[in-house]
Order: sequence, then C-alpha cells, then structure tokens
Amino acid sequence: MGAISPQTLSVAGLLFNAFVWGVCWWPFKQLEAQGLHPLWATAMVYAFVFSAIALWLWRSGQLLSWRGQPGLWLLLLASGLTNVGFNWAVTVGDVVRVVLLFYLMPAWSVLVAWWLLGEKPTAMALLRLVLALAGLFIVLKTPETPWPVPESLADGLALMGGLTFAITNALLLKLKDTPSTSRTLAMFGGGAVMASLAAMAGLITGVVAIGAAPSWTWLPLVALLGISFLLGNLALQYGAARLAAHTTALVMLSEVLFASVSSVLLDASQWETRTLLGGALILLAALLSIVGPGHKEK
Repeated sequence: MGAISPQTLSVAGLLFNAFVWGVCWWPFKQLEAQGLHPLWATAMVYAFVFSAIALWLWRSGQLLSWRGQPGLWLLLLASGLTNVGFNWAVTVGDVVRVVLLFYLMPAWSVLVAWWLLGEKPTAMALLRLVLALAGLFIVLKTPETPWPVPESLADGLALMGGLTFAITNALLLKLKDTPSTSRTLAMFGGGAVMASLAAMAGLITGVVAIGAAPSWTWLPLVALLGISFLLGNLALQYGAARLAAHTTALVMLSEVLFASVSSVLLDASQWETRTLLGGALILLAALLSIVGPGHKEK
C-alpha cells in the first residue's frame, strides 16, 4: 500500500475538526444535565487547554509578550464571545437551528471585512448577503410573529456567535504576521476568560443558575472536550496550511451535516420545513462565498 498523500491527510484533519464542532453539543448537554452550566463548562474546558499550551510555551521558551499587539486582545475578545455564543446556544436550543443561524457567518463577513479590512463588497458579495438574510428571514419568521425576530435566547446567542466568528476570521487575517502560538493562546484564553465573565454576569442578573455543587463526574467530559478541541485545532491548522482557502471552507461546511444528523438521531432537533428552506439559502450563500466567481486559490 502506498503512503497517504498530504492532501488526503489535510482533508481528513479538516473533517475531524468539523466533526468535533458538529457533535460537541452532546457532551455540553450531558454536563448541563449534571448541573454544570455550558458557560462554566466552556470556561473549564478552555482554561484546561489554555493552561496546557501556556505551560508548554513557557517551558520551551516560546511564550511571547503581547505588548504592542492590541489585535491579540481583540482576538481574545472576539473568539471568546464566539465560544460563549455557540456553546451556550447548542446546549439550550435546537441544534440544527443554532448551527444554521451560526453559519450566517459568511454573510456577516461581507460587512465585517468592509468595516475592519476596508474591503468594499462586490456585487456577488452583496448577493450572498441578500441570500443569507432571506434565509434568516425564513428561519426566524413564524405565523405568530409579524416580523422575523429571534424566538429564544439560543437564537440570539447563535446570531452573536456567527457575527463574532466573522470578526475572529477577519482578525486572524489581519494578524497573519504574528506568531501562530500567540494567536492560538489568544483564542483559547478568550474561551476561558469570556465564558467566565459571561457566567458571572449571568449569575448577577439571574440569567445563569448557580447549578449543582462541583462533581468529579464532570471531569471525564471536560477532559474529552478539552482534548478534542485541542486536537481539532491542530488538525485545522495542519489542513488549512496545505489546502486552498476555498477548499478548507468547503470541507468545514461538513460541520452542518455532522451537527444535523447527530442531533436528529439523538432527538435533540427536528427538521422543520421552514428551517430546511431557510437553511438551504444560508448554506447556498456560504457555498457561493467558496466556489463563486472571484474566489482566489491560496
């Protein structure tokens, strides 16, 4: 048998990362059932990974100062809010609906790139924006409401997560010349810090319940999530560095498939006609951002 090609390994790495994010809702829901709120679970998972990365960088002498790098603090903020929004939403909401609303990210990217990177939208970019917003309208509009508005906390969190994910991607592009270890540390640190702050704010306002007393039964699932997110991040970096940017984005859309199928099989979601129609437009907009005219091979 011949050796596995780097391209095959790269695609496999991206699929693994998409799988991790597509099914991470299940351990988060299990932890919530045991009395651990998804915000505290996110804080624990990311603190675990952040500590491991920071210790390794310190021991190897690669821990760098962020002085003079304000973009890294913005990355910490944006990536942290992305995890707060996504992890909380998939735990308390319909998984398929949450993932589809989160994947409005390519639509938000049009506006974020215009604001943050100075990239004026093309006609195709505006078409993608219109398609995605039409899909959003269909998903959110119900017979009981005159306007398409978020029905639940999960809807609002998913929309926020998609927007901050678009900002995160724009910041990663803006910070491409900074050390990758610093960017990785900022992203995992953001998950720990922002989830902790959001949880404490939720406790004060009554949005987040105190929950059950700490239990050793949480540790296996927290460790599983932490190791999975770390391996998924490494797999993503490996694959994204060896494939064209549009190929990476296309493979990553498989997260929607993993999340949808797993949640329906485990009775965490239902495929409603309105959600399917709106989701089709949202995914079409995402696909056009990858394979439409004007995308570049990178």
